[in-house]
Amino acid sequence: MSISMLLSMAAAAFADRVALGRRADGITFSGLERDANAGATLLREDAAGSVAFIGQNSPLLPTLLFAGAAAGLPLAPLNYRLPRDVLRGLLDRLDAPVVVADSRYVEIARSTGHRVIAAEEWLSAARRTEPVPGPEADPGSAAVLLFTSGTTADPKCVVLRHSHLLSYVLGTVEFASAEERDCALVSVPPYHVAGIGSALTNVYAGRRMVYLPDFDPARWLELVRSEGVTGAMVVPTMLARVVEHLGGANADCPALASLAYGGARMPPPVLEQALRAFPETGFANAYGLTETSSTIAVLGPEDHRKAIESDDPVVRARLGSAGQVVPGIETQIRADDGSVLGPGTTGELWVRGEQVSGEYRGAGSVLDADGWFPTRDLARLDEDGYLFLSGRNDDTVIRGGENIAPAEVEDALLTHPAVAEAAVVGVPDDEWGQRLVAVVVRREDAKADAAELRAHVRGLLRGSRTPDEVVFRDELPYTPTGKIIRRHLVAWLSPPVAG
Repeated sequence: MSISMLLSMAAAAFADRVALGRRADGITFSGLERDANAGATLLREDAAGSVAFIGQNSPLLPTLLFAGAAAGLPLAPLNYRLPRDVLRGLLDRLDAPVVVADSRYVEIARSTGHRVIAAEEWLSAARRTEPVPGPEADPGSAAVLLFTSGTTADPKCVVLRHSHLLSYVLGTVEFASAEERDCALVSVPPYHVAGIGSALTNVYAGRRMVYLPDFDPARWLELVRSEGVTGAMVVPTMLARVVEHLGGANADCPALASLAYGGARMPPPVLEQALRAFPETGFANAYGLTETSSTIAVLGPEDHRKAIESDDPVVRARLGSAGQVVPGIETQIRADDGSVLGPGTTGELWVRGEQVSGEYRGAGSVLDADGWFPTRDLARLDEDGYLFLSGRNDDTVIRGGENIAPAEVEDALLTHPAVAEAAVVGVPDDEWGQRLVAVVVRREDAKADAAELRAHVRGLLRGSRTPDEVVFRDELPYTPTGKIIRRHLVAWLSPPVAG
Protein backbone atom coordinates (compact mmCIF):
# COMPACT_ATOMS: atom_id res chain seq x y z
CA MET A 1 0.00 0.00 0.00
CA SER A 2 1.38 3.41 -1.01
CA ILE A 3 0.24 7.01 -0.71
CA SER A 4 -1.39 6.53 -4.13
CA MET A 5 -4.22 4.90 -2.18
CA LEU A 6 -5.14 8.29 -0.67
CA LEU A 7 -5.82 9.81 -4.07
CA SER A 8 -7.55 6.70 -5.40
CA MET A 9 -9.99 6.74 -2.47
CA ALA A 10 -10.66 10.46 -2.89
CA ALA A 11 -11.22 10.19 -6.65
CA ALA A 12 -13.63 7.29 -6.14
CA ALA A 13 -15.59 9.08 -3.41
CA PHE A 14 -15.93 12.54 -5.01
CA ALA A 15 -14.69 12.39 -8.59
CA ASP A 16 -16.26 15.67 -9.72
CA ARG A 17 -15.38 17.70 -6.63
CA VAL A 18 -12.69 20.34 -7.24
CA ALA A 19 -9.39 19.31 -5.70
CA LEU A 20 -6.99 22.03 -6.85
CA GLY A 21 -7.52 25.67 -7.70
CA ARG A 22 -10.54 27.92 -7.90
CA ARG A 23 -13.95 26.37 -7.59
CA ALA A 24 -15.02 27.75 -10.97
CA ASP A 25 -12.22 26.24 -13.07
CA GLY A 26 -10.08 24.03 -10.83
CA ILE A 27 -8.91 20.46 -11.28
CA THR A 28 -11.26 17.77 -9.97
CA PHE A 29 -10.15 14.79 -7.93
CA SER A 30 -10.69 12.52 -10.92
CA GLY A 31 -8.66 14.96 -13.03
CA LEU A 32 -5.86 14.98 -10.50
CA GLU A 33 -5.80 11.19 -10.45
CA ARG A 34 -5.68 11.06 -14.24
CA ASP A 35 -2.86 13.65 -14.43
CA ALA A 36 -0.89 11.79 -11.75
CA ASN A 37 -1.26 8.40 -13.41
CA ALA A 38 -0.36 9.80 -16.83
CA GLY A 39 2.61 11.60 -15.27
CA ALA A 40 3.69 8.30 -13.74
CA THR A 41 3.62 6.71 -17.20
CA LEU A 42 5.94 9.47 -18.48
CA LEU A 43 8.31 8.97 -15.58
CA ARG A 44 8.52 5.22 -16.15
CA GLU A 45 9.18 5.78 -19.87
CA ASP A 46 11.96 8.23 -18.95
CA ALA A 47 13.67 5.56 -16.82
CA ALA A 48 14.00 8.06 -13.99
CA GLY A 49 15.23 7.00 -10.57
CA SER A 50 13.73 9.95 -8.73
CA VAL A 51 11.80 13.16 -9.37
CA ALA A 52 13.08 16.59 -8.31
CA PHE A 53 10.91 19.68 -8.27
CA ILE A 54 12.32 23.20 -8.39
CA GLY A 55 9.49 25.64 -8.19
CA GLN A 56 7.10 27.66 -6.10
CA ASN A 57 3.80 26.67 -4.54
CA SER A 58 1.36 25.47 -7.17
CA PRO A 59 -1.04 22.60 -7.91
CA LEU A 60 1.89 20.90 -9.62
CA LEU A 61 3.27 19.76 -6.25
CA PRO A 62 0.46 17.28 -5.42
CA THR A 63 0.40 16.18 -9.07
CA LEU A 64 4.11 15.35 -8.99
CA LEU A 65 3.85 13.80 -5.53
CA PHE A 66 1.20 11.32 -6.63
CA ALA A 67 2.79 10.77 -10.04
CA GLY A 68 6.03 9.81 -8.36
CA ALA A 69 4.18 7.50 -6.01
CA ALA A 70 2.34 5.80 -8.87
CA ALA A 71 5.66 5.34 -10.68
CA GLY A 72 7.39 4.04 -7.56
CA LEU A 73 9.78 7.02 -7.47
CA PRO A 74 10.50 9.40 -4.60
CA LEU A 75 9.81 13.11 -4.99
CA ALA A 76 12.48 15.57 -3.85
CA PRO A 77 11.21 19.17 -3.76
CA LEU A 78 14.21 21.52 -3.62
CA ASN A 79 14.57 25.05 -2.33
CA TYR A 80 14.40 27.15 -5.49
CA ARG A 81 16.17 30.02 -3.69
CA LEU A 82 19.43 28.09 -3.41
CA PRO A 83 22.47 28.99 -5.53
CA ARG A 84 23.30 26.93 -8.61
CA ASP A 85 26.22 25.07 -7.04
CA VAL A 86 24.17 24.06 -4.01
CA LEU A 87 21.31 22.82 -6.20
CA ARG A 88 23.77 20.83 -8.28
CA GLY A 89 25.16 19.24 -5.15
CA LEU A 90 21.70 18.20 -3.97
CA LEU A 91 20.71 16.81 -7.35
CA ASP A 92 23.95 14.85 -7.55
CA ARG A 93 22.88 12.99 -4.42
CA LEU A 94 19.64 11.74 -5.99
CA ASP A 95 19.26 8.59 -8.09
CA ALA A 96 18.98 9.46 -11.81
CA PRO A 97 16.72 12.44 -11.18
CA VAL A 98 14.44 13.97 -13.77
CA VAL A 99 14.02 17.61 -12.79
CA VAL A 100 10.68 19.36 -13.25
CA ALA A 101 11.20 23.10 -12.92
CA ASP A 102 9.07 26.21 -13.09
CA SER A 103 9.85 28.27 -16.18
CA ARG A 104 11.79 30.89 -14.21
CA TYR A 105 14.10 28.18 -12.80
CA VAL A 106 14.62 26.07 -15.94
CA GLU A 107 17.87 27.81 -16.89
CA ILE A 108 19.52 27.39 -13.50
CA ALA A 109 18.25 23.79 -13.30
CA ARG A 110 19.72 22.92 -16.71
CA SER A 111 23.06 24.40 -15.72
CA THR A 112 23.40 21.60 -13.14
CA GLY A 113 23.85 19.05 -15.92
CA HIS A 114 20.75 17.00 -15.04
CA ARG A 115 17.73 16.18 -17.19
CA VAL A 116 15.25 19.04 -16.93
CA ILE A 117 11.75 19.62 -18.26
CA ALA A 118 9.72 22.78 -17.78
CA ALA A 119 6.73 22.27 -15.51
CA GLU A 120 4.26 23.45 -18.14
CA GLU A 121 5.72 21.07 -20.73
CA TRP A 122 5.65 18.13 -18.33
CA LEU A 123 2.02 18.69 -17.38
CA SER A 124 1.01 19.24 -21.00
CA ALA A 125 2.76 16.03 -22.02
CA ALA A 126 1.05 14.14 -19.21
CA ARG A 127 -2.34 15.31 -20.41
CA ARG A 128 -1.55 14.00 -23.90
CA THR A 129 -0.45 10.64 -22.51
CA GLU A 130 -2.70 7.65 -21.94
CA PRO A 131 -2.10 6.33 -18.40
CA VAL A 132 -0.62 2.84 -18.31
CA PRO A 133 -0.91 1.05 -14.96
CA GLY A 134 2.32 -0.04 -13.34
CA PRO A 135 3.26 -2.04 -10.26
CA GLU A 136 2.27 -0.50 -6.94
CA ALA A 137 5.08 0.99 -4.89
CA ASP A 138 6.35 -1.02 -1.96
CA PRO A 139 5.14 0.53 1.33
CA GLY A 140 8.72 0.36 2.56
CA SER A 141 10.11 2.30 -0.40
CA ALA A 142 10.92 6.02 -0.29
CA ALA A 143 8.05 8.34 -1.19
CA VAL A 144 9.59 11.74 -0.41
CA LEU A 145 13.15 13.00 0.06
CA LEU A 146 13.45 16.31 1.91
CA PHE A 147 16.68 18.18 2.52
CA THR A 148 16.75 19.75 5.95
CA SER A 149 19.21 22.47 4.90
CA GLY A 150 20.61 23.87 1.71
CA THR A 151 23.20 26.15 3.23
CA THR A 152 25.90 23.80 4.52
CA ALA A 153 28.39 21.65 2.66
CA ASP A 154 26.54 18.48 3.55
CA PRO A 155 22.82 19.02 4.20
CA LYS A 156 20.85 16.06 5.50
CA CYS A 157 18.39 14.30 3.23
CA VAL A 158 15.46 12.87 5.20
CA VAL A 159 13.87 9.71 3.80
CA LEU A 160 10.10 9.51 4.26
CA ARG A 161 8.74 6.15 3.18
CA HIS A 162 5.17 5.41 2.11
CA SER A 163 4.55 3.64 5.42
CA HIS A 164 5.60 6.72 7.42
CA LEU A 165 3.38 9.11 5.48
CA LEU A 166 0.40 6.75 5.48
CA SER A 167 0.71 6.32 9.23
CA TYR A 168 0.70 10.11 9.68
CA VAL A 169 -2.32 10.69 7.44
CA LEU A 170 -4.43 7.74 8.59
CA GLY A 171 -3.69 8.52 12.23
CA THR A 172 -4.58 12.20 12.11
CA VAL A 173 -7.23 12.68 9.38
CA GLU A 174 -10.67 11.19 8.90
CA PHE A 175 -11.38 10.11 5.33
CA ALA A 176 -13.88 12.32 3.45
CA SER A 177 -14.20 14.58 6.49
CA ALA A 178 -14.30 17.81 4.45
CA GLU A 179 -17.48 19.40 3.18
CA GLU A 180 -17.64 20.33 -0.48
CA ARG A 181 -17.45 24.04 0.42
CA ASP A 182 -14.25 23.57 2.43
CA CYS A 183 -11.04 25.04 1.07
CA ALA A 184 -7.44 25.06 2.32
CA LEU A 185 -4.98 27.82 1.47
CA VAL A 186 -1.43 26.47 1.12
CA SER A 187 1.32 29.08 1.47
CA VAL A 188 4.14 27.06 3.06
CA PRO A 189 7.01 26.24 0.66
CA PRO A 190 6.83 22.99 -1.35
CA TYR A 191 10.22 21.89 0.04
CA HIS A 192 8.88 22.06 3.61
CA VAL A 193 7.36 18.95 5.17
CA ALA A 194 4.18 20.94 5.85
CA GLY A 195 3.74 21.40 2.10
CA ILE A 196 3.87 17.63 1.60
CA GLY A 197 1.61 17.01 4.58
CA SER A 198 -0.95 19.53 3.32
CA ALA A 199 -1.19 17.81 -0.06
CA LEU A 200 -1.73 14.38 1.47
CA THR A 201 -4.13 15.28 4.27
CA ASN A 202 -6.33 17.60 2.22
CA VAL A 203 -6.66 15.07 -0.60
CA TYR A 204 -7.60 12.33 1.85
CA ALA A 205 -10.16 14.60 3.53
CA GLY A 206 -11.60 15.63 0.15
CA ARG A 207 -10.74 19.29 0.64
CA ARG A 208 -10.07 21.74 -2.16
CA MET A 209 -6.64 23.44 -2.11
CA VAL A 210 -5.63 26.83 -3.44
CA TYR A 211 -1.97 27.85 -3.59
CA LEU A 212 -0.21 31.15 -2.92
CA PRO A 213 3.16 31.06 -4.75
CA ASP A 214 4.80 33.98 -2.94
CA PHE A 215 3.58 34.96 0.49
CA ASP A 216 2.21 38.47 0.77
CA PRO A 217 -0.13 39.41 3.64
CA ALA A 218 -2.53 41.44 1.50
CA ARG A 219 -2.72 38.72 -1.16
CA TRP A 220 -3.12 36.05 1.53
CA LEU A 221 -6.08 37.89 3.04
CA GLU A 222 -7.60 38.50 -0.40
CA LEU A 223 -7.46 34.79 -1.24
CA VAL A 224 -8.94 33.80 2.12
CA ARG A 225 -11.88 36.13 1.49
CA SER A 226 -12.44 35.61 -2.25
CA GLU A 227 -12.07 31.82 -2.21
CA GLY A 228 -13.98 31.23 1.01
CA VAL A 229 -10.93 29.60 2.57
CA THR A 230 -11.93 27.57 5.63
CA GLY A 231 -8.47 26.45 6.76
CA ALA A 232 -4.88 27.62 6.38
CA MET A 233 -1.39 26.89 7.68
CA VAL A 234 1.24 29.59 8.26
CA VAL A 235 4.66 29.92 9.84
CA PRO A 236 4.95 32.52 12.63
CA THR A 237 6.67 35.09 10.41
CA MET A 238 3.73 34.96 8.00
CA LEU A 239 1.23 35.46 10.80
CA ALA A 240 3.28 38.38 12.14
CA ARG A 241 3.14 40.04 8.74
CA VAL A 242 -0.62 39.48 8.50
CA VAL A 243 -1.36 41.10 11.87
CA GLU A 244 1.04 43.94 11.09
CA HIS A 245 -0.78 44.50 7.79
CA LEU A 246 -4.12 44.55 9.59
CA GLY A 247 -2.85 47.20 12.01
CA GLY A 248 -5.23 46.20 14.79
CA ALA A 249 -8.28 45.83 12.53
CA ASN A 250 -10.51 42.78 12.37
CA ALA A 251 -9.38 40.39 9.62
CA ASP A 252 -12.93 40.05 8.28
CA CYS A 253 -12.51 36.45 7.14
CA PRO A 254 -15.85 34.90 8.14
CA ALA A 255 -15.28 31.57 6.39
CA LEU A 256 -11.89 30.90 8.01
CA ALA A 257 -12.74 28.24 10.58
CA SER A 258 -9.21 27.09 11.40
CA LEU A 259 -5.74 28.60 11.26
CA ALA A 260 -2.74 26.39 12.04
CA TYR A 261 0.73 27.70 12.75
CA GLY A 262 4.09 26.02 13.25
CA GLY A 263 7.61 25.62 11.94
CA ALA A 264 9.24 27.96 14.46
CA ARG A 265 8.67 29.60 17.81
CA MET A 266 5.48 31.69 17.89
CA PRO A 267 6.08 34.99 19.73
CA PRO A 268 3.31 35.44 22.33
CA PRO A 269 2.50 39.05 21.29
CA VAL A 270 1.95 37.95 17.70
CA LEU A 271 -0.34 35.12 18.75
CA GLU A 272 -2.38 37.37 21.03
CA GLN A 273 -2.77 39.98 18.27
CA ALA A 274 -3.81 37.26 15.83
CA LEU A 275 -6.41 35.86 18.23
CA ARG A 276 -7.92 39.34 18.46
CA ALA A 277 -7.78 39.86 14.68
CA PHE A 278 -9.46 36.50 13.94
CA PRO A 279 -11.99 36.21 16.80
CA GLU A 280 -14.14 33.57 15.09
CA THR A 281 -11.26 31.41 13.90
CA GLY A 282 -10.01 28.32 15.72
CA PHE A 283 -6.22 28.38 16.16
CA ALA A 284 -4.00 25.30 16.26
CA ASN A 285 -0.29 25.04 17.00
CA ALA A 286 1.11 22.12 14.99
CA TYR A 287 4.54 20.92 16.09
CA GLY A 288 6.50 18.42 14.08
CA LEU A 289 9.74 17.73 12.26
CA THR A 290 10.69 16.60 8.80
CA GLU A 291 11.92 13.33 10.31
CA THR A 292 8.51 12.67 11.88
CA SER A 293 6.46 13.09 8.68
CA SER A 294 5.11 16.42 9.98
CA THR A 295 2.87 16.95 13.00
CA ILE A 296 3.43 15.03 16.23
CA ALA A 297 1.75 17.39 18.73
CA VAL A 298 -1.16 19.83 18.51
CA LEU A 299 -2.49 22.62 20.67
CA GLY A 300 -6.05 22.77 19.41
CA PRO A 301 -8.64 25.56 19.23
CA GLU A 302 -10.29 24.62 22.52
CA ASP A 303 -6.92 24.68 24.27
CA HIS A 304 -6.28 28.16 22.87
CA ARG A 305 -9.68 29.39 24.04
CA LYS A 306 -9.30 27.98 27.54
CA ALA A 307 -5.78 29.35 27.90
CA ILE A 308 -6.59 32.86 26.76
CA GLU A 309 -9.65 33.05 29.01
CA SER A 310 -8.17 31.41 32.10
CA ASP A 311 -6.95 33.13 35.28
CA ASP A 312 -5.11 29.94 36.26
CA PRO A 313 -1.42 30.54 35.44
CA VAL A 314 -0.89 26.84 34.66
CA VAL A 315 -3.70 26.80 32.11
CA ARG A 316 -2.76 30.23 30.77
CA ALA A 317 0.83 29.08 30.20
CA ARG A 318 -0.40 26.38 27.82
CA LEU A 319 -0.89 29.06 25.18
CA GLY A 320 2.87 28.86 24.80
CA SER A 321 2.94 25.08 24.54
CA ALA A 322 2.95 22.74 21.55
CA GLY A 323 -0.10 20.99 22.94
CA GLN A 324 -0.46 17.25 23.33
CA VAL A 325 0.95 14.47 21.18
CA VAL A 326 -1.16 13.03 18.37
CA PRO A 327 -2.42 9.41 18.43
CA GLY A 328 0.26 6.87 17.67
CA ILE A 329 3.15 8.97 18.98
CA GLU A 330 5.01 8.24 22.21
CA THR A 331 7.30 10.76 23.90
CA GLN A 332 10.12 10.72 26.42
CA ILE A 333 12.09 13.58 27.92
CA ARG A 334 15.64 12.38 28.49
CA ALA A 335 18.55 13.76 30.46
CA ASP A 336 22.04 13.91 28.98
CA ASP A 337 22.79 10.50 30.48
CA GLY A 338 19.79 8.94 28.74
CA SER A 339 17.58 8.60 31.81
CA VAL A 340 13.89 9.43 31.40
CA LEU A 341 12.80 12.59 33.20
CA GLY A 342 9.46 13.21 34.87
CA PRO A 343 6.92 16.01 34.32
CA GLY A 344 8.21 19.54 34.75
CA THR A 345 11.86 18.73 34.01
CA THR A 346 13.54 19.92 30.82
CA GLY A 347 15.60 17.57 28.68
CA GLU A 348 15.84 16.35 25.11
CA LEU A 349 12.60 15.25 23.48
CA TRP A 350 12.63 11.73 22.04
CA VAL A 351 9.66 10.38 20.04
CA ARG A 352 8.56 7.01 18.70
CA GLY A 353 5.80 5.91 16.33
CA GLU A 354 5.09 4.44 12.91
CA GLN A 355 5.14 7.87 11.27
CA VAL A 356 8.65 8.56 12.58
CA SER A 357 11.39 8.06 10.02
CA GLY A 358 14.61 9.21 11.63
CA GLU A 359 16.43 8.08 8.49
CA TYR A 360 18.88 10.07 6.39
CA ARG A 361 19.87 9.13 2.87
CA GLY A 362 23.47 8.00 2.82
CA ALA A 363 23.72 7.93 6.62
CA GLY A 364 21.04 5.47 7.68
CA SER A 365 18.75 5.60 10.68
CA VAL A 366 19.43 7.47 13.91
CA LEU A 367 16.70 5.64 15.82
CA ASP A 368 17.94 3.91 18.95
CA ALA A 369 17.59 0.18 19.54
CA ASP A 370 14.00 0.61 20.72
CA GLY A 371 12.91 2.84 17.84
CA TRP A 372 13.19 6.21 19.59
CA PHE A 373 14.17 9.31 17.61
CA PRO A 374 16.16 12.18 19.17
CA THR A 375 14.49 15.41 18.06
CA ARG A 376 17.35 17.64 19.30
CA ASP A 377 14.68 19.88 20.82
CA LEU A 378 14.76 20.72 24.48
CA ALA A 379 11.36 20.28 26.08
CA ARG A 380 9.33 19.44 29.16
CA LEU A 381 5.91 17.93 29.78
CA ASP A 382 3.49 19.24 32.37
CA GLU A 383 1.38 16.99 34.58
CA ASP A 384 -1.40 16.85 31.97
CA GLY A 385 0.86 15.97 29.06
CA TYR A 386 1.21 19.39 27.46
CA LEU A 387 4.52 19.73 25.66
CA PHE A 388 6.63 22.86 26.20
CA LEU A 389 9.60 23.49 23.89
CA SER A 390 12.51 25.64 25.03
CA GLY A 391 14.86 25.62 22.07
CA ARG A 392 17.20 23.27 20.30
CA ASN A 393 20.06 21.43 21.83
CA ASP A 394 22.20 22.06 18.77
CA ASP A 395 23.27 25.42 17.41
CA THR A 396 20.85 25.92 14.52
CA VAL A 397 19.06 29.26 14.45
CA ILE A 398 15.52 29.23 13.03
CA ARG A 399 14.81 32.69 11.64
CA GLY A 400 11.46 33.12 9.91
CA GLY A 401 11.11 29.36 9.53
CA GLU A 402 14.52 29.10 7.82
CA ASN A 403 17.35 27.12 9.36
CA ILE A 404 20.63 29.00 9.61
CA ALA A 405 23.90 27.32 10.57
CA PRO A 406 25.86 29.66 12.88
CA ALA A 407 29.18 28.23 11.69
CA GLU A 408 28.57 29.56 8.17
CA VAL A 409 28.07 33.11 9.44
CA GLU A 410 30.94 32.81 11.91
CA ASP A 411 33.29 31.72 9.12
CA ALA A 412 32.28 34.77 7.09
CA LEU A 413 32.89 37.09 10.04
CA LEU A 414 36.29 35.59 10.70
CA THR A 415 37.44 36.54 7.20
CA HIS A 416 37.29 40.20 8.26
CA PRO A 417 40.71 41.40 9.48
CA ALA A 418 39.24 43.09 12.56
CA VAL A 419 37.55 39.92 13.92
CA ALA A 420 39.45 37.72 16.34
CA GLU A 421 36.59 35.53 17.57
CA ALA A 422 32.91 35.24 16.67
CA ALA A 423 29.86 33.39 17.88
CA VAL A 424 26.41 33.55 16.30
CA VAL A 425 23.27 32.72 18.24
CA GLY A 426 19.51 33.04 17.90
CA VAL A 427 17.69 35.32 20.31
CA PRO A 428 13.86 35.36 20.65
CA ASP A 429 12.24 37.89 18.34
CA ASP A 430 8.57 38.80 18.00
CA GLU A 431 8.61 39.01 14.19
CA TRP A 432 11.12 36.38 13.05
CA GLY A 433 10.87 33.84 15.86
CA GLN A 434 14.59 34.34 16.38
CA ARG A 435 16.91 37.14 15.36
CA LEU A 436 20.46 36.43 14.33
CA VAL A 437 22.98 38.02 16.70
CA ALA A 438 26.75 37.93 16.21
CA VAL A 439 28.92 38.31 19.29
CA VAL A 440 32.37 39.46 18.24
CA VAL A 441 35.74 39.88 19.91
CA ARG A 442 37.75 42.45 17.94
CA ARG A 443 41.45 42.21 17.36
CA GLU A 444 43.55 44.57 19.42
CA ASP A 445 43.34 48.16 18.14
CA ALA A 446 40.73 47.20 15.50
CA LYS A 447 38.03 49.81 14.92
CA ALA A 448 35.44 47.99 12.79
CA ASP A 449 31.87 48.74 13.88
CA ALA A 450 28.68 46.69 13.65
CA ALA A 451 27.56 48.20 10.34
CA GLU A 452 30.87 47.36 8.67
CA LEU A 453 30.76 43.74 9.86
CA ARG A 454 27.14 43.28 8.77
CA ALA A 455 28.00 44.64 5.32
CA HIS A 456 30.97 42.27 5.16
CA VAL A 457 28.78 39.23 5.83
CA ARG A 458 26.13 40.42 3.40
CA GLY A 459 28.77 40.58 0.70
CA LEU A 460 29.71 36.93 1.26
CA LEU A 461 26.38 35.26 2.07
CA ARG A 462 22.70 35.60 1.21
CA GLY A 463 20.85 38.44 2.91
CA SER A 464 19.03 36.14 5.32
CA ARG A 465 22.42 35.09 6.71
CA THR A 466 23.37 38.67 7.64
CA PRO A 467 23.29 39.18 11.43
CA ASP A 468 20.40 41.36 12.56
CA GLU A 469 22.71 42.68 15.24
CA VAL A 470 26.43 42.67 16.01
CA VAL A 471 27.56 43.17 19.60
CA PHE A 472 31.06 43.25 21.04
CA ARG A 473 32.63 41.57 24.04
CA ASP A 474 36.12 41.34 25.43
CA GLU A 475 35.94 37.55 25.45
CA LEU A 476 33.64 34.64 24.67
CA PRO A 477 32.63 31.93 27.14
CA TYR A 478 34.24 28.56 26.41
CA THR A 479 34.14 25.08 27.91
CA PRO A 480 37.46 23.53 29.03
CA THR A 481 37.58 21.70 25.71
CA GLY A 482 37.29 24.92 23.70
CA LYS A 483 33.60 24.87 22.73
CA ILE A 484 31.64 28.11 22.90
CA ILE A 485 28.93 28.03 25.57
CA ARG A 486 26.18 29.50 23.46
CA ARG A 487 23.49 29.35 26.12
CA HIS A 488 25.45 31.89 28.17
CA LEU A 489 25.44 34.29 25.26
CA VAL A 490 21.71 33.79 24.64
CA ALA A 491 20.98 34.45 28.32
CA TRP A 492 23.16 37.59 28.23
CA LEU A 493 21.43 38.90 25.09
CA SER A 494 17.85 37.99 25.97
CA PRO A 495 15.66 40.40 27.93
CA PRO A 496 14.68 39.25 31.42
CA VAL A 497 11.37 37.41 31.71
CA ALA A 498 8.78 39.42 33.61
CA GLY A 499 7.23 37.98 36.75
